[in-house]
Amino acid sequence: MALSKKPYKGCRDFHPKEMRIRDYIFEKMKKVAHDFAFEAYDGPLLEEVDLYLAKSGEELINDQIYSFKDRGERTVAIRPEMTPTLARMVAGVHRETPKPIRWFSIPNLMRYEKPQRGRLREHWQFNADIFGAQEHLGEIEILSMMDHLMKNFGADTSMYGILLNDRRVVDAIFNHILKLDKDESHKLYKVIDKAKKVSPEVLEEMMSKIITDSKKKEIFKNYLAISSFEELTLFLEAHKIIELTGGFNDFINKIKKLPVYDSLIYDPTIVRGLDYYTGVVFEVFDKHPDNRRAIAGGGSYANLLQIFNEDPLAGIGFGMGDVTLKDFLSTHQLMPNLAHATNDILVAYFDDECEEAAFKLATSLRQESLRTELNLGVIKFKKVFKLAETKGHSFIAMIGSNELNDGLVQIKNLKNRDSKNIKIENIEEIKEYIRG
Repeated sequence: MALSKKPYKGCRDFHPKEMRIRDYIFEKMKKVAHDFAFEAYDGPLLEEVDLYLAKSGEELINDQIYSFKDRGERTVAIRPEMTPTLARMVAGVHRETPKPIRWFSIPNLMRYEKPQRGRLREHWQFNADIFGAQEHLGEIEILSMMDHLMKNFGADTSMYGILLNDRRVVDAIFNHILKLDKDESHKLYKVIDKAKKVSPEVLEEMMSKIITDSKKKEIFKNYLAISSFEELTLFLEAHKIIELTGGFNDFINKIKKLPVYDSLIYDPTIVRGLDYYTGVVFEVFDKHPDNRRAIAGGGSYANLLQIFNEDPLAGIGFGMGDVTLKDFLSTHQLMPNLAHATNDILVAYFDDECEEAAFKLATSLRQESLRTELNLGVIKFKKVFKLAETKGHSFIAMIGSNELNDGLVQIKNLKNRDSKNIKIENIEEIKEYIRG
């Protein structure tokens, strides 16, 4: 049986065109991380499954993880997410590391999921986290970073919003108004998470299985109907629980004075699925009607290091997958034209006797950090222009017998069709002409 030429289901091949898109996205991510003074980190592709058992959600462990036993009979997994690895690494160094810790990575992750639009089994994810910041300030910085990232891709708030909530707000409602026990709270969290994805009738049915008191049910419905920070404040004050929300109102009053506030939208249904979130939670949401979905998400956590017997350390972070981001950029026509490579100059020669000069010229141009392709072999004059344009070159350096005899090279500008004969050894003048 012939081997398939297709990649494993839910994974992708990255031919040069796809790599240009990926590189573009990654470079933007790295630039924004560096703009905010984050440092890069990475970890192993394999971790022991116990690391994920200790801190990841049930769905991830039971349904989505790629795990197997290695030759030492250890049960290991291909990393499905980066946060547990991050926690392990931070736990080992945080005592001697200046705070706040600002780290980012773009890891390759794998989950056994049903491939669909915006979700594959393998993807890359931009992760950025802050540990040890003062209260509220790490959250503001991370939210500002996400907003800065979206704007660096050319997006504006007509295209996206950052949906925001706080787990402490939800916990205060569950514990002090609805008087739910731990099991009931866990079930109602799942109801909130699905509230926008089901019909009102289904939502009513799900809610009624947990909340039987009609008055409490009405309060919960009123909570789900809140659509602004002002409405939330009035709700919390009316039920006398604003002091139980971890200073969420103070946080909003701080961030309200900053540019990122224009991108924020209060959404009571944002709770995030993973168990380790303890405070502010958020999602970047695509507003386009053809792609209404989350394209990034994260939140704050206080207990992430406790699985390593470390004291609590405040943390805040987010993850943004390359698949959903690419869909967002394509939907809003923000992706630049990357159909062709971008190069500086093609060095072409028309006679065998010019080969040595062409090789030497290409070497000199590369030493000047010019993206230089040497055409490997004699080429006919009438073919060189189409070749250069197809490969994304801005200039052509042409050497024929006449140029060789005169010690010249003809540099052709493909954008305006100007040309200039320059002494072949005068690399500085060639570079200045190309750089414009």
